[in-house]
Amino acid sequence: MRKNIKITAAAAATAALAIGLSACGTSSDPASKSETGANADTSKALVVAASPTPHADILNFVKKNLADKEGLKLEVKEFTDYVLPNTATQNGQVDANFFQHKPYLDDFNAKQKTTIVPVVDVHLEPLGLYSNKVKDLKDIKAGQTIAVPNDTTNGGRALQLLAENGLITLKDGVGTSAKLSDITDKKGLEFKELEAATVPRALNDVDAAVINGNYAIEAKLKPGKDSIVLEKAEGNPYANFLAVKEGNEKDPRVEKLAKLLNSDEVKKFIEDTYQGSIVPAFGAPAKS
Repeated sequence: MRKNIKITAAAAATAALAIGLSACGTSSDPASKSETGANADTSKALVVAASPTPHADILNFVKKNLADKEGLKLEVKEFTDYVLPNTATQNGQVDANFFQHKPYLDDFNAKQKTTIVPVVDVHLEPLGLYSNKVKDLKDIKAGQTIAVPNDTTNGGRALQLLAENGLITLKDGVGTSAKLSDITDKKGLEFKELEAATVPRALNDVDAAVINGNYAIEAKLKPGKDSIVLEKAEGNPYANFLAVKEGNEKDPRVEKLAKLLNSDEVKKFIEDTYQGSIVPAFGAPAKS
């Protein structure tokens, strides 16, 4: 997760998105407004904003293989940043989103005054340390540069990964909200903060980089094989989930999608497709 996009740029992009979606109607078009929540018009497609990989891939699997059986019309809109999916969900330009974990959402809601809420956990994307220049932790030396995501939650998560593997020391108790200023011993390392989506492209310019699982996969990296170190899945709070604007949790279309995203079929798709690079964050119910 994945990237602290500048609000000015996000606002411009949001305006462009509103124009692009105007044919379908937006929250600013009174004539196009429909009931939400439990009273939503179930004849309309559920529009879900998603990061391309793996979120949109998982949703498109559901769309092609499972949605029709549940009477669900599903439309997937891909986004390549971590701001617009939430602002579009808040504004009613899309019905739901699937791209983020809880620490990121909590931080976003607090800063942007949005009211997005989780619906159901789907998968975990382990954060990893990668390099095109070194092969092992012991090869990372003083004077080298490590790129890390620049958004609050993923940045702190990256620093925790580095601390857990002995590359830096952090202040006691900072947890996943750690910032560069919380490093008490850099051990001679330098750090470069970048938007998470751009970190893979910096691999040739730095000695190592902490990359979100989805962006690693988009960059043709295999987290389970190519990472120097990888986050542990057990007890990890960073499960990615389906989310909606508060009040829309009982939309029958959302409930259908939530059920499908926690199905045996989706669990198998994640396991077969990503081979441990991405793991299910739910225990699929036994088939009846």
